Amino acid sequence: MRPESLLVPTPAGLCCPAGGFHIDPLRPVARAVITHAHSDHARAGHGAVLATAETLDLMRLRYGENFAGTVQAVPYGEGLTIDGVTVSLHPAGHVLGSAQVRVEKDGLVIVASGDYKDVHDPTCAPFALVPCHVFISEATFGLPVFRHGGAAAEVEKLIRSTRLFPERTHLLGAYTLGKAQRLIALLRAAGWERPIYLHGAAEAITSYYAGRMDLGDLRPVRDAAKGDFAGAVVLCPPSALGDRWSRRFPDPIACFASGWMRIRARARQRGVELPLVVSDHCDWDGLTRVIPATGAEEIWLTHGAEEALVHWCGTQGLRARPLHLVGYGDEEEVEIIESATAAPDQDGTAAVSDQNATAAGEPAGGSA
Repeated sequence: MRPESLLVPTPAGLCCPAGGFHIDPLRPVARAVITHAHSDHARAGHGAVLATAETLDLMRLRYGENFAGTVQAVPYGEGLTIDGVTVSLHPAGHVLGSAQVRVEKDGLVIVASGDYKDVHDPTCAPFALVPCHVFISEATFGLPVFRHGGAAAEVEKLIRSTRLFPERTHLLGAYTLGKAQRLIALLRAAGWERPIYLHGAAEAITSYYAGRMDLGDLRPVRDAAKGDFAGAVVLCPPSALGDRWSRRFPDPIACFASGWMRIRARARQRGVELPLVVSDHCDWDGLTRVIPATGAEEIWLTHGAEEALVHWCGTQGLRARPLHLVGYGDEEEVEIIESATAAPDQDGTAAVSDQNATAAGEPAGGSA
């Protein structure tokens, strides 16, 4: 069997005709295999969904109990046969429950990475290298300029800033699924024992994470007095950094954790005083480390700087091509759109709603 027959790019996303399913489809389909719960990969309305238990739980939190006709939770590494095609899920290291999808038929193995990173993250299972004939890799940060460095060192910058400005609130913009919880865990590992305050948009997902790991003292912003925020760290969606919700805090310092903060012009455009280069995707070094390590003879690239990686693969003797799939975004696009569609929260300020944003037709994206 040729790889192009086993997995086929379509307007709805990657399709496996032999198995009758799509991977991370962009529109409702009969059968979907979902890599992770970010809303550019995990849409509501499919007839049947197969994913890890954590991804299914997170989809319920975001879309409601009836987000799909039927669901099936599959543990990492457990193979299932769907109409003669063997499918298994393997850790992607992106967020809690994230998975790569291994598809095999007639001895041909293709692995679709979804979003992934191969560096340490205390809040999810580490990336697992899965040998294959064809590797489908994301290319979000597929340019040599994107070398992210260590996330722990970036968190230390935040802690140093709280010491320099103990009277000011540090508003930490971070995508509400995965990035926010990783930052909390990194802060705790660095010795931050004070309460961490949460924007309403981050509460439900963070509570889910906290049921599976120790994230320390977490408190809703709405339950705190203004005096509690002096010297505090407050986690919020990036879109909240510049809206009127932020005015309640004493002389706030706008911080933003993203791989895009490597580009300082982005930080200046967003009015970010303390940019933190923390990404939940592989940087250039990670991509060029993982791709050859899979042993794949052919590389398919999607959603990102595809052409640069195609060229790099050619220098390594690997056949590579872009898939040109559309509809996968990043967290900056998502948070802007979500804030525009959000309903007021209990104290009259806008709270981000993933479900509202999806209903509005946004190209919802994953954490960068």
